[in-house]
Amino acid sequence: MTKVLITGGAGFIGSHVVKLFVADKSYHVFNLDKLTYAGNPINLTSLAGEENYSFIHGDITDDAFIKKLFATHQFDYVIHLAAESHVDRSIEDPFVFARTNIMGTLNLLQGFKEKPGRLFYHISTDEVYGSLGETGLFTETSPYQPNSPYSASKASSDHFVRAYSETYKLPVVISNCSNNYGPNQFPEKFIPVCIDAIKNQAPIPIYGDGNYTRDWLYVEDHAHAIKTILEQGKAGETFNIGGLNEWKNIDLVKVLIRETDKALGRPEGASLPLITFVKDRPGHDKRYAIDNTKIKRELKWEPKHSFEEGIVKTIQWYLSNQAWIDAIKDGSYRNSIFKG
Repeated sequence: MTKVLITGGAGFIGSHVVKLFVADKSYHVFNLDKLTYAGNPINLTSLAGEENYSFIHGDITDDAFIKKLFATHQFDYVIHLAAESHVDRSIEDPFVFARTNIMGTLNLLQGFKEKPGRLFYHISTDEVYGSLGETGLFTETSPYQPNSPYSASKASSDHFVRAYSETYKLPVVISNCSNNYGPNQFPEKFIPVCIDAIKNQAPIPIYGDGNYTRDWLYVEDHAHAIKTILEQGKAGETFNIGGLNEWKNIDLVKVLIRETDKALGRPEGASLPLITFVKDRPGHDKRYAIDNTKIKRELKWEPKHSFEEGIVKTIQWYLSNQAWIDAIKDGSYRNSIFKG
């Protein structure tokens, strides 16, 4: 059985990737997660009893632990998702982001260098490219221009992955994705914040003038792209993964209001007065948008969910899983006994 190490597999994107690989019985999945605030064991309860799944509680910044882990298991593949990812938190404490996103990645690369497998796959973000103007798309050759401590830490980790490929001839691949949305996303993120506010008739906070623009990708589509790249992507390559769904924040919020109010049986537009513009954050990138031509052309991948389909599924999930939200709000999710 092929052994794949997935870091950060109890988080939002990671949990979807873990479940996708566990469903393929040709893999044995080792999920390495520190279970920080964003790691939620409840996301993985559906894996109870799966013989090809193992949970490992550990910290990627612990170099001795990582070295022993690689020596013990001799992984065929590494899919590196573990990262601090919330921009506002990076502004408050950039050092945490440097330790996890840079030094943690470096420790994993070093472990893979000493006990190499078939491929080291590093998951990154479109935020490393900085901000776009009114037109244009990020491609795999766009220059790096990170504008927040978060994106700077991810850009640095990308460079270390490339450097290990060139210097030590390690087989690596990198993907940079657009904003993800869908079930299990931590409630501090934009779309879950908005859905929760609409449901509870609380103010919906929008930075600045609301015209910041993002490209949105349904999380299950991202998970399938990751599996496609791992299995078909050529070592040394970079792939951009985008949803081709650009939305200004203010327009996205209006869609969320319309669909959430509809799901709750409220009159159309009932929650529009909840929109509240708040002080902008420092270094806020105006626009992100991904050109996913390369992955479509070379690997025949493209997103399966339209934005309208994905956002309705997302709203329905959050409205149907209040216990999951409550467990995060009161902190009890941290005490979940299931890890696998």
